[in-house]
Amino acid sequence: MVDTTFIDKLASADPTPGGGGACAYCGALAAALGSMVGNLTVGKPKYAQVEERVKETLGELEALRVRLLELIDEDARAFAPLAAAYGMPRSTPEELAERDAALQSALVGATEAPLAIMNACVRVIELCDVMAHDGSRLAVSDAGVAAAFARAALMGASLNVYINAKSLADASAADAYRAQADALIAEYAAKAQATFDYVAQEVR
Repeated sequence: MVDTTFIDKLASADPTPGGGGACAYCGALAAALGSMVGNLTVGKPKYAQVEERVKETLGELEALRVRLLELIDEDARAFAPLAAAYGMPRSTPEELAERDAALQSALVGATEAPLAIMNACVRVIELCDVMAHDGSRLAVSDAGVAAAFARAALMGASLNVYINAKSLADASAADAYRAQADALIAEYAAKAQATFDYVAQEVR
């Protein structure tokens, strides 16, 4: 039986978990699939030459899976003060100023949480490539799926970085967040696609 708690909550009118949490979950799924490939590889004489590398990769993937699941809650916690700030009264200049200060403070955390998701996903992407090339040929398609999921998580999380950075009053900070997201996408979306394309050629 599949536990639908997370997906049912995601489908509800509750704003958390939202897109950021969904991306973290998608990244965790990618890490889990990569681990499956590794676990189907370790112990097989055919892959003895790459076993140590696969074992090391498995250790990293497990840590990343745990981290990405933690980031689901971290993303929700980062959104809570932002939602509260949007709901603050604004009928007087003083209230407006207080609300704006609260918003600007909350926007920092709301931008950094999805950026952390992106950073976790880029390492998953790198490790999916290891599994695609060194893992069991019987599970190579799963390494391709993992790469596709990790790419989707990376791209999706970037949207939360951009939308929150756009509202920051500190233009230099906003530009820095956008630049970080842009750089991760430029390098790692292409890497994930390359892994997927490699797998597609292997299985056709």
